[in-house]
Amino acid sequence: MIHSVVLAAGLSSRMGSQKVVLPYGGSTVVGHIADELLAGAVDSVLVVVGHEAERVREALGDRRVTVVENPDYRAGMLSSVRCGLRALPDGCEAVLLALGDQPAVTSELVDEMIRSHAATGKGIVVPVCGGKRGHPLLFAIRYRDEVLWRFDDVGLRGLLRAHPGDVFELTTPNSAILSDLDRPEDYDRALAQLECEGRE
Repeated sequence: MIHSVVLAAGLSSRMGSQKVVLPYGGSTVVGHIADELLAGAVDSVLVVVGHEAERVREALGDRRVTVVENPDYRAGMLSSVRCGLRALPDGCEAVLLALGDQPAVTSELVDEMIRSHAATGKGIVVPVCGGKRGHPLLFAIRYRDEVLWRFDDVGLRGLLRAHPGDVFELTTPNSAILSDLDRPEDYDRALAQLECEGRE
């Protein structure tokens, strides 16, 4: 079984407001991401919250997701990754780790990553656009303990560096894998792209 963890606990300090609850595509940023994942081939979706946790819960509404609160969210993204990994259900074979501020990632990409994991036998799948690695990231559950106890200084990049022979780079034309919503101009650009695609 493959379970997804969405990281939605950050401070949003550069945005100036809680970015994951901003309107997006008839929903909210985090709600849209959850919808795309639920439409894909993952078996469940777990959302890690922290900063303004109750607002994020409200933005998720009654979606079929499990919400886990990270009390240590101020320590940074890796603390939320670990919080999500600890909350995974028994029987998990791999985890798809998604950013809570990357709403343009699609269920089609998620499904392609899962198919690539099965077809190649590689334990780590990372999407690549224009020669650059992005998110989401899929990795086998056998790496969970390693992520829980290593890579404090480099984050998940350390996992990919530690196991280069077990990494499959999935080439995609979807440049959304490289961009997230850090600043107001990023959000404006994302909304403009939605309008261009007729999905506002």
